[in-house]
Amino acid sequence: MPNIGGMFVTAGLGLIGGYLIRRFMAEARLGSAERAARDIVDRARSEAEGKRREAVLEAKEAVQRLRDDFERTSREHRAEFQRQERRLTQKEESLDRKGENLERRDENLHRKEQEIKQLEDRLEELQGKRIAELERVAALSTQEARELLLKMAEEDLRQDLARMIRDREQEARQEADRRAREVIALAIQRCSADQVAEVSVSVVALPSDEMKGRIIGREGRNIRTLESLTGMDLIIDDTPEAVVVSGFDPVRREVARVALERLVADGRIHPARIEEMVEKAQKEVDDRIRQAGEQAALTTGIHGLHPELIKLLGRLAFRTSYGQNVLNHSLEVAYLAGIMAAELGADVAAARRAGLIHDIGKAADHEVEGTHTAIGVELARKYRETSPVLHAMAAHHGEVEADSVEAVLVAAADALSAARPGARRETLEAYVKRLTKLEELADSFEGVEKAYAIQAGREIRIIVKPEKVDDLAAIKLARDVVKRIEAELEYPGQVKVTVLRETRAVEYAK
Repeated sequence: MPNIGGMFVTAGLGLIGGYLIRRFMAEARLGSAERAARDIVDRARSEAEGKRREAVLEAKEAVQRLRDDFERTSREHRAEFQRQERRLTQKEESLDRKGENLERRDENLHRKEQEIKQLEDRLEELQGKRIAELERVAALSTQEARELLLKMAEEDLRQDLARMIRDREQEARQEADRRAREVIALAIQRCSADQVAEVSVSVVALPSDEMKGRIIGREGRNIRTLESLTGMDLIIDDTPEAVVVSGFDPVRREVARVALERLVADGRIHPARIEEMVEKAQKEVDDRIRQAGEQAALTTGIHGLHPELIKLLGRLAFRTSYGQNVLNHSLEVAYLAGIMAAELGADVAAARRAGLIHDIGKAADHEVEGTHTAIGVELARKYRETSPVLHAMAAHHGEVEADSVEAVLVAAADALSAARPGARRETLEAYVKRLTKLEELADSFEGVEKAYAIQAGREIRIIVKPEKVDDLAAIKLARDVVKRIEAELEYPGQVKVTVLRETRAVEYAK
């Protein structure tokens, strides 16, 4: 029992001690927490005070910046207002000065008007005195003097009018002569065949003369049908085993020739068969025309030609000029122009293209009004050829002035191709004889030192003796030579006469 009581006492003391210890520890922790809380509060208060001071400083700086911006803006505005005020002041001063100048000018004008009025009055007074003096000296009244002056002016006007009428009549006569020559030349060029025997007719061989009767048909119906369908004339005469097809259009003439040859080979000749053969011949000739145009473009290396231009180019294969095939001539011009352009560093493609189609108008000059040059240019423009090519085509006969190297080269190539010996129907003997006669004719004039036929006889250059032929006589000599050439010689195209007069002064230093 005593041990149990001691145990209880010990337990109670332990409990009391534990309680006291816990209470002490709790008070210690509470004090520590209070101190930590006071430290946190102090730090928070210190940080808040620092932030407040920083905020105050930032606010003061912002206010200072705003105040500085406001003062700067105010200064700029004041300066701008001052500048505006100065400009307005200067404008007012300028307007004041102008107003003063206008006032002075008005005063001067008013003063001058008064002076002019005084001068007019004085002039009227002097005019009256002069008229009175003239009437007294001339013994004529004003009306009589006026009539005399009008009569004299009328006489002068009549003479001037007569002189003007004479000059205008002379100009009109010269213009009429020039225009008449142009019209005649154009008509001959468009409507006359270049050759009669070889170009405007084609000969179709027959197996026998009996075929002529079958071609004519009963009451001439076969030959009439063939002529009406082709537009050609069939000449059936005493020529053995041959029929002549005549007409100015070479393409239609070729169609008639091909159709007639097929009819003769077939043997069945009647209007229906004739119509069928003419249609087939037309298609065949069209194919040949297209192939000839394509071959020409391919041979010269020219691409992009319009199909219609290719057809027109092929039609030139049936066209001749003085015996020279126009398509072959065009090919030669294209080659020559391209070669010269390459040598001179010009546009080779444009020169060759213009050279190939420069005579394209000859394929349609029987169908359209105008020269073959103008027709060709319009056709090329229609099918969108370039400006350099159009200009070279237009200038190749001098109808417009050449302003490009390619245009000059095409014109030169055209002259070379047409004028060289053998190009056109003219024997070498006749060619040499014509040149010799041309030089002999020029040498026959007095004062001529030497004459040279150049450009295949298209130009004659005459060198005269300067001591015998002066400048005026040189002009007269050129005109006289032209008249003699026109009267005595036969020549294709035109001949240019150039008279050269040169004076040389030679001294020797000894």
